[in-house]
Amino acid sequence: MDEENLLDMNTVEVLGYNVFNDTLDSIVVEKPTRVIATISPNSYGIASRNAEFRAALRDADYLVLDGAYFGLGGLLLKGKRIRINNGPNVFRHFMERMDRAGGRVFFLGSSEATLASIRERSARDYPRIVVGGFSPPYLPRFSDADVQEMLDAITSFKPDVVFVGMTAPKQEIWALRNGRRTDAALVASIGAVFDWYAGNEREIAPIWWKLRLAWLVRTIRRPEILRRYPAIGIFFRDLFLALLGFKHTCRP
Repeated sequence: MDEENLLDMNTVEVLGYNVFNDTLDSIVVEKPTRVIATISPNSYGIASRNAEFRAALRDADYLVLDGAYFGLGGLLLKGKRIRINNGPNVFRHFMERMDRAGGRVFFLGSSEATLASIRERSARDYPRIVVGGFSPPYLPRFSDADVQEMLDAITSFKPDVVFVGMTAPKQEIWALRNGRRTDAALVASIGAVFDWYAGNEREIAPIWWKLRLAWLVRTIRRPEILRRYPAIGIFFRDLFLALLGFKHTCRP
């Protein structure tokens, strides 16, 4: 069976998005480039008002479940549990695979100081990986020259995997537009993982992920996350309407 048909079998459609429902082991790390994006109630709500972000999520080769509560859509609407593959899981999984293979990983995003911390820690945790990075300008939109500078840095490094950490929706839009121009095998948007791994923010203990309460820990530590709640509310509104049979209202 070809990969496209296999992928179709291993996704669950939720409110217009085909969410990957398999182990990360099933994702091959070989060319042509494949793009990974994540979906959560927050990203769903933002995408409902941002067509470019919506396209970036829908057109990703693998749209993995980042926010556990988005998985309620699969359970309540389709009777299917969706495997959680959040940003930290994606990061650790592919770093471990690249370490075993002696691969090359490139980090695009954040500050030079954060990238230096990532290099330092990864040298200890994953000594067989060659790590590169580039800190793009902090701008709401990149110029063509900015994008070309990023691509030049990536292609000259020749990575197997590119992790993009520029916050949503900028990172997913960048990956959709430019990911396949990097000539890497895999491009994955993982956002806040850069700061967690670099030590800028405390990592959330595994027990909170298991209890589906990581969102609460993050909100307590960073109250500004409360600003996301209107976007999150859009997901729960659309899920409720879908359960009532108003499926057309929840197509973003």
